[in-house]
Amino acid sequence: MNFDEVPKSLAVIGGGVIGLELGSVWSRLGADVTVLIRRDEFLPAVDTHLATAALKELTSQGLDIRLGTKTLAAKASARQVTLTIEDGKGESQLKFDRVLVATGRRPNTSGLNAADVGLEMDERGFIVADEMCRTNLPGVYAVGDVVRGPMLAHKASEEGVAVAEHIAGESSHINYATIPWIIYTWPEIAWVGKTSQELKKSGVDFKEGVFPFLANGRARAMGDIGGMVKVIADAKDDTILGVHIIGPNASEMIAEAVVAMEFSASSEDLARTIHAHPTLSEALHEAALGVDKRSLHI
Repeated sequence: MNFDEVPKSLAVIGGGVIGLELGSVWSRLGADVTVLIRRDEFLPAVDTHLATAALKELTSQGLDIRLGTKTLAAKASARQVTLTIEDGKGESQLKFDRVLVATGRRPNTSGLNAADVGLEMDERGFIVADEMCRTNLPGVYAVGDVVRGPMLAHKASEEGVAVAEHIAGESSHINYATIPWIIYTWPEIAWVGKTSQELKKSGVDFKEGVFPFLANGRARAMGDIGGMVKVIADAKDDTILGVHIIGPNASEMIAEAVVAMEFSASSEDLARTIHAHPTLSEALHEAALGVDKRSLHI
């Protein structure tokens, strides 16, 4: 973020949320960006349907995304950084003007004097807290990135509100199952709830509807036709289990899905809700219709 100028070539080590967000920013600013990802799977936390679309879209924008590539060493000179990598072809060296390391995050809990005061920590450095963010010390709470759960600002904020309500003797509640996730690439990627691969692994019978922005009038007028909306519902009672969006303004559209899931809505509830035309949110409406193969414009 402190670069004085756009580097001609940039390597991003790590293909998670931060790596892709910053890599795509610098790519749009004109840098030749290479993303080195150690694992063979792209965005494993994202629904596979969307992850495949995201890989195709980001690659088409010019990002050189290399899966199954391990970074072994880095040597910096006054002008460039030489990376030694290992992939399916063996070891090789690549040179870049700049290198961004984005290989993960950890809680900033060093120096808390936890051991001396008896504060319970887990093996990864997180403060142990219960569902109401209470630690093992009386009257001591912990929220945000230092406790379990996603490292997201909106999750931390809601935990803070819940703690304040609890201390004041009021009712408080945090539904960790409906926390929205967003990757701020363009197109944006947003989701809430379960992915199809998670449901398959747990043996849950589900049905799904998918609708492309290519068939959405507002997206076509904007010239942003890449991406789709996917709605996943329980095959037995039609309860919405997950909503996944890749496309323009996905970060805004996901809010409707979060509200629907908070009220235990079914895909039919969304399908029978009138959405204004022309809007991007019509794609969510159409995907909900698609759960029962009733989409109108595809």
